[in-house]
Amino acid sequence: MDNSSGVLPVEQVKKSFYQESTNKYTGIGAWLLTKDHKRIGLMYMYAIISFFVVGAIIGLLMRLELLSPGGKLFSAQTYNSLFTLHGVIMIFLFIIPGIPAIFGNFFLPIQIGARDVAFPRLNLLSWYVYITGAILALTSLFLPGGPIDTGWTFYIPYSVRSGTNVSLALFAAFVLGFSSILTGINFVTTVHRLRGKGMTFFKMPLFVWATYATAWIQIIATPVIAITILLVIIERAFGVGIFDPALGGDPILFQHLFWIYSHPAVYIMILPAMGVVSEIIPTFSRRTIFGYKQIAYSSLAIAFIGYLVWGHHMFSSGQSDLSNMIFSLLTFLVALPSGVKIFNWVATMYKGSIDPQPPFLWVMSFIVLFSIGGLTGLVLGSLATDIHLTDTYFVVAHFHYVMFGGTGTIFIAAMHYWFPKMFGKMYNIKCANVAVVLYFIGFNMLYFPKFIMGYMGMPRRYYNYLPMYTPYQRISTYGSWILVGTIFFIIGYFVYAYYRGKKATSNPWGGVTLEWHIQSPPIMENFETLPVITHDPYDFSQLKEMKNE
Repeated sequence: MDNSSGVLPVEQVKKSFYQESTNKYTGIGAWLLTKDHKRIGLMYMYAIISFFVVGAIIGLLMRLELLSPGGKLFSAQTYNSLFTLHGVIMIFLFIIPGIPAIFGNFFLPIQIGARDVAFPRLNLLSWYVYITGAILALTSLFLPGGPIDTGWTFYIPYSVRSGTNVSLALFAAFVLGFSSILTGINFVTTVHRLRGKGMTFFKMPLFVWATYATAWIQIIATPVIAITILLVIIERAFGVGIFDPALGGDPILFQHLFWIYSHPAVYIMILPAMGVVSEIIPTFSRRTIFGYKQIAYSSLAIAFIGYLVWGHHMFSSGQSDLSNMIFSLLTFLVALPSGVKIFNWVATMYKGSIDPQPPFLWVMSFIVLFSIGGLTGLVLGSLATDIHLTDTYFVVAHFHYVMFGGTGTIFIAAMHYWFPKMFGKMYNIKCANVAVVLYFIGFNMLYFPKFIMGYMGMPRRYYNYLPMYTPYQRISTYGSWILVGTIFFIIGYFVYAYYRGKKATSNPWGGVTLEWHIQSPPIMENFETLPVITHDPYDFSQLKEMKNE
């Protein structure tokens, strides 16, 4: 990579703008009014991890209730509110925004050789919209009527009849959707308009490809859930018969509209995680990624086919047999591009010079957990087995293996991979290695028994259960203690590293994408002079050139 190129005229204008705008404020104002994509990414990180901790604690309380049968700690109403809050916080405040808002904001411009995102002010606005939505969600907990108790899917007819603060919680989700749309618009425009000199589409890192595909889903799918949410709020406020069957509405219409967004949202959650995996594996295998173009195209294929499979959530809703067969077929088809990725990741490691550092170990954990989640998804995608397993703990286990075992695990992997670059400090490697093992044990203890209980017929969302399920529920609860304890352990050694950690080098892992060519933490505007890209993104011959510089 040649760093000798001059700054383009458009960048000169941009640079003078940044110098003028970033020196105006000091202290907290320098953060709250920043237009620097890295600081905005960090502000997202502090907020999102805070909500994640709250969601994890609520999940722990639910597991304490389920330690033994009988409903000893909470009433059914309180339990309903707890699992709704757990779902809303984890889905809308953590999983959906997590990787794109934090690592996409921080690293996407750097990885394509840009000084910032295309719309810095819009980027800051998206953070304020996110915080506004989060505040509205929290406010709904304390107003008369009490916390929402419908479940995070807000299913009709209960969501238009519940006396809890459904409308405010729904409006909070509506506001959060705007943050997602703004972020998506910013990323698409940035990728199209601000790539560095020589950075063609097929020289972009695969994390950028995954984030780009995700951005399109955010832009196209999110307005559907916004419209659906508004219709529910209108129905609650004015008694219009849109979804409520008692008023002539159609509750199945709500399910269609909800899942037309929410299934693509699954890929908003998992695609960026797959992009992170595609960064970590070549770095620690010291090999060019196997099948670069196939992985890039598979991200776009997942984004496209993801729009067409929403009906597999509705096999038991009474839709036609033909619809069920088509949705089942498409569900199996969407597994193919995911399989392409996993095959190519494993092929990349084959005969590689593997350095099993913590980010790599987290990715290995992800491949096992996500594969379990994906294969059990095919069980649910099959019509005969889904009818037996729908609305049981089997679905709960599958969902958590995909979302938390997939996206959550890679969120932690991304923190381990990019923490030295973001903060210029190195965490304790031994602690990180211990955390991987504890996490894997705790995760499987918590969620795998749910597969067994679901197969046995245990319904989901129940706060009480038959004594026959007690051994499995206890194993699951013990696993939750290990898992949540591990999460606090991870946060603890990251915080310690931030304040007391050793200074990290600019390239501790031997990575070759653009972020590893600059200092840690990156300077304002990322590059002293804009880079000219002459290498493929995973060309490890660059390491020799970097040593000679």
